[in-house]
Amino acid sequence: MDWGGFRFQNPAWLWAALLGPLTLLAAWLRERDGAARAVSFPGAARLLRLRPGWRVRLRHAPLVLAALALVLGAVALARPQHGTLREDITTQGVDIVVALDVSGSMAAEDFQPKNRLAVAKEVVAEFVGRRKSDRVGLVVFAGRSLTKSPPTTDTAVLLRQLDDVRLGMLPDGTAIGSGLATSLTRLRRSQAKSRVVVLVTDGANNAGEIDPATAADMAKAMEVRVYTILVGRGGRVPMPMKVQEFTGRIRTEVVMTEVQIDEGLLKRIAERTGAEFFRAADPESLRQIFDRIDKLEKSEIKLAAYRRYRELFPSVLEAAAALFAAAGLLWASGLRVVPA
Repeated sequence: MDWGGFRFQNPAWLWAALLGPLTLLAAWLRERDGAARAVSFPGAARLLRLRPGWRVRLRHAPLVLAALALVLGAVALARPQHGTLREDITTQGVDIVVALDVSGSMAAEDFQPKNRLAVAKEVVAEFVGRRKSDRVGLVVFAGRSLTKSPPTTDTAVLLRQLDDVRLGMLPDGTAIGSGLATSLTRLRRSQAKSRVVVLVTDGANNAGEIDPATAADMAKAMEVRVYTILVGRGGRVPMPMKVQEFTGRIRTEVVMTEVQIDEGLLKRIAERTGAEFFRAADPESLRQIFDRIDKLEKSEIKLAAYRRYRELFPSVLEAAAALFAAAGLLWASGLRVVPA
């Protein structure tokens, strides 16, 4: 017998609680029968209009207290318990590596009011925050690739590593193949049911020692899905450039710069690995893409729930004993129902 964490270990004893009401009923019937047999006296009506004393008004108190004590005693014997629910979460999980492009073109300011990298970092941080039961890692790439964090469930550590990502931290270029290969290395020993790479870039492969097609074949062989996201657009985009004035002072000026993209390459990588290609033209569409990936790659979570019960009967038993003692004292003092 369990009601939201409260239960009786031995509920059969609750039937004994009926002794309390039955005792009161028996006393009431006995007193009624005694009143019916009482002898009438002249002037009784006038005497009955007198207010009874406190001893008369409280004559049932010992019996009522004893009846309540019987009820509480039965409840104590039934062993009331209160349980605290605990849940063990087990998950087959998804191991995810985000491969983030940090090449110079990610400084393009077509994702106002921030540049492409700043917006990408914000969206990735939101994505990481939603994957509480999965291991997520971070790889950055430009002219070469670098592991910032292997797959981990320590969200705080991962977010600190993501916050440390900046433009110019690697030689410039866009080594998509190297970035993907490094991400696959981080997943090589993963025992997760599902393994995923989310590759975020805004350019065409122009650096690195590993061809993107070769890396895609590696991902397919490892059964790793690679979701590819093309950030921004090709052609002329606003790009901050450092300009030296004739006085020698260096200032930053936004100029329209030609940027190359390779949408076909990213589509082929996604298709080769059984994933999807996305294109983000602005911050909101990038968020929607990560939301979609979040829904596509859900962990299978199993909850094992159990309760730890705390015994409540000692307090109930003490209350019953106190009521019995009070009833006994009142009875001994002469406060009682007079037998018929």
